[in-house]
Amino acid sequence: MRKLFLLLTILPLFVLSQSPNINKVKQYTASKQHEILRSYVELLSIPNIASDIKNIQKNADWIANYMRVKQIGNVQLLYPTTPNKPPVVYGEVITPGAKETIVFYAHYDGQPVDSSKWYSGLHPFKPVLFDNAYDKGGKPIEWPATGISFNPMWRIYGRGASDDKGGVMSIIEAYASIAALKLLPSVNIKFFFEGEEEAGSTHLEEVLNRYKSMLNSDMWVICDGPVHQSGKKQVVFGVRGDTHLELTVVGPKRPLHSGHYGNWVPNPAMELSKLLASMKDENGNVTIKGFYDDVVPLTASEKDALSKVPSVDEQMKNELGFRKSERPTSLNISLNVPSLNVNGIQSAGVGEKSANVIPIKAIASIDLRLVVGNDWKRQQDKVIAHIKSQGFYVTENDPTDDERMAYDKICKVVRSDGYNAQKTSLDNGFAKRISKAVAMTSGEDPILMPTLGGSLPLYVFEKILKTQPVTVPIANHDNNQHAENENIRLKNFFEGIEIFASIMMLPK
Repeated sequence: MRKLFLLLTILPLFVLSQSPNINKVKQYTASKQHEILRSYVELLSIPNIASDIKNIQKNADWIANYMRVKQIGNVQLLYPTTPNKPPVVYGEVITPGAKETIVFYAHYDGQPVDSSKWYSGLHPFKPVLFDNAYDKGGKPIEWPATGISFNPMWRIYGRGASDDKGGVMSIIEAYASIAALKLLPSVNIKFFFEGEEEAGSTHLEEVLNRYKSMLNSDMWVICDGPVHQSGKKQVVFGVRGDTHLELTVVGPKRPLHSGHYGNWVPNPAMELSKLLASMKDENGNVTIKGFYDDVVPLTASEKDALSKVPSVDEQMKNELGFRKSERPTSLNISLNVPSLNVNGIQSAGVGEKSANVIPIKAIASIDLRLVVGNDWKRQQDKVIAHIKSQGFYVTENDPTDDERMAYDKICKVVRSDGYNAQKTSLDNGFAKRISKAVAMTSGEDPILMPTLGGSLPLYVFEKILKTQPVTVPIANHDNNQHAENENIRLKNFFEGIEIFASIMMLPK
């Protein structure tokens, strides 16, 4: 029989400086690998697109039942006031004598999927175990028999594996490990698992207002996003805001033969391309008037923290296969300014579906990432004002015949909802204790990152509950978050359990 493979291999220096209780958690989860991962795969197998309310409800029910099995108290589903929307799964553990409360947040919904884009043989909701990353030569493997341990470098491929069912499960299993070992948390623990984050958390504010008294706490700990590209653990003190616009440049009322009408009928794909190109200069700076005007500058402590973050610029250029970055600044600096990104462009067919036509329209979806100081509605207004400055008539609806004859260029703009950025001070005493708890899992101080590149609706927690959250990511940086072939490395998943167990036993 193969030798038992320890989940994590850590340098002896780190082992000596780890918390004894975390070593107990590590040993316990190593002995329960099969049980934990079987449950995890069961959850990953339930489709979790936020718009699929029937399956979202199945996810919520599964998580609630699992929490009850793990002896978490007061488990219930918190619904917004708007009917037929995803519930929050809530639970709590009251620790005798504890005077502080931490709420642990993760979300169980996932991004939409196109299964045809996943690696051959993979399906978003049929999790598969790989012996390495697929793009590094990894192959699908059978689940090992009971008694045979899992290699920490193996990965599970499936939608939600890293974003963010991995967070949900690691938080639940962290408490389950503490309880099984009869260790005592140092704080009261509340669990808050959202089901609409990938759809913009549109009804989160309703939930927070409706259950405000239930959600009183000293700190929210958010599990979402990846660890640093260097592989180091990180504690993140802020997130960018987010909003979207969909732009449709209108062409002729029917597709036209490009030979008969080319050079005469305006081509909407070309017009949209020129419009998008007008929004940025050759150095990646957004040229939209006032785009950066309301940005709150970094503080001295934030600049100092960024100076200590290991540079991964060359590593990521090699890993991702490009030579020149869009902006002539480092990745860390670029994440601290607002951005405009083209998510996708669609017009007529290409490749085998290409035809000699002038298309009837061209569509682009863009996202706007925001930093503290930006207001998402105001940022949308700036983009729309720019579109008008380029000679377009802007409408929210499909143009009428009269509008077509009245204006040379027409762009239909559909706004999405959004939310603003949020930051917690690097000097926050509670956050410093959480950083210490993370350090106790490996004996190495985590990276303190002022802002995560991704977005979460944390400003809503600050607005409604007057709380200052911090984010503790666990997923591997190459997890294909929001894309096809999403995955999580087992090392990261089990380290996540240790991290949250350590925070639940928060040092003074």
